[in-house]
Amino acid sequence: MTKRKRTTIVKKRILAAALAATLSVTMLSGCGKTESASNTNPSETAEEAVEEEAVEEDALREVNVVLDWYPNAIHAFLYTAIERGYFKEEGLDVQIRFPSNASDALSLVAAGKAEIGMYYQHDVIQAIANQKTPVKAIGAIVQSPLCVILSLKDKNITGPEDLAGKTIGYGGTALSEAFIKCMIENVGADSSDVNMVDVGFDLMSSMTTGNVDATIGCLVNHEVPQMEEEGFDVNYFMVNGYGIPNYYEEVFLTNNDILENEPEVAEGFIRACKKGFADFQADPDGCLAILMENQNEENFPLTQSVEEQSCATLLPLMATDDAAFLSMTDDCWQQNIDWMLANGLIDQSVEVSDVMVNLGE
Repeated sequence: MTKRKRTTIVKKRILAAALAATLSVTMLSGCGKTESASNTNPSETAEEAVEEEAVEEDALREVNVVLDWYPNAIHAFLYTAIERGYFKEEGLDVQIRFPSNASDALSLVAAGKAEIGMYYQHDVIQAIANQKTPVKAIGAIVQSPLCVILSLKDKNITGPEDLAGKTIGYGGTALSEAFIKCMIENVGADSSDVNMVDVGFDLMSSMTTGNVDATIGCLVNHEVPQMEEEGFDVNYFMVNGYGIPNYYEEVFLTNNDILENEPEVAEGFIRACKKGFADFQADPDGCLAILMENQNEENFPLTQSVEEQSCATLLPLMATDDAAFLSMTDDCWQQNIDWMLANGLIDQSVEVSDVMVNLGE
């Protein structure tokens, strides 16, 4: 239900009550009630209440936030900020939206159909460099990668040097291909010795059934504890550190029109998120409980123990001694722009100021 519809319903209900009150007072005054009672104008009071209600409703700026996926541990701070009123304190009415396809967080924000998106650093750079998409990143959600090369323990794959001669499942993206090529060549091996197979979304099942030896694209905070929960012994290693610069796994982005004409919306959103994250740090269990109440059981049911482990993995990666939550550095963006250009993932270089902005600085 839209805010306008809610306000209309509230007005109708209050005006109906006012009419009933007017009739009641008229009847009472006819039965000899005092002059002060008969001169009361309850409809005026009700109209004032209507206006107050309308002002309260209209005072909040609706902000649609498109997630990267269905609710899980990485979103706990968001649902905490909603539940505890931190967005309302900033004058924002945050509505969480789930993506219907992988690029919604980018495309809907770029088109002005949503104010905030939760997306990936490399994809933001690529969209701006190659398509001049009118968006910018406004905060880093995770300060380092979550993506891993994952395999069953009996495959004895513990580093890039063990991938030679192996079959690796991936989601069909040029970025995954570039990651594997870079890692293999960084350890002095021949990347042509690796067989890459597009398995789509079946990263875990393709590995557990033996169709591939390892996968790239699973996350250390989700698929790793999920597989362990299911009784699999696994090995994994992070994708960065083998010629691949550190990168932010996920970022918040908004469109350039918001930054130019309503910067207070983006700034207020970031402030409220920081409050939600501070609560997440101080009380992970309490914030996880809020998340579990907001899970999408139909499409992505959560397992308590998996999400607990995910929270423990995420918290030290979302904020570190050197990097506050949602902070970003020019250097991190520049290194990844340079790496993507060198590996043919973008057509041209872009300025750091074209792809990100640190709000409040």
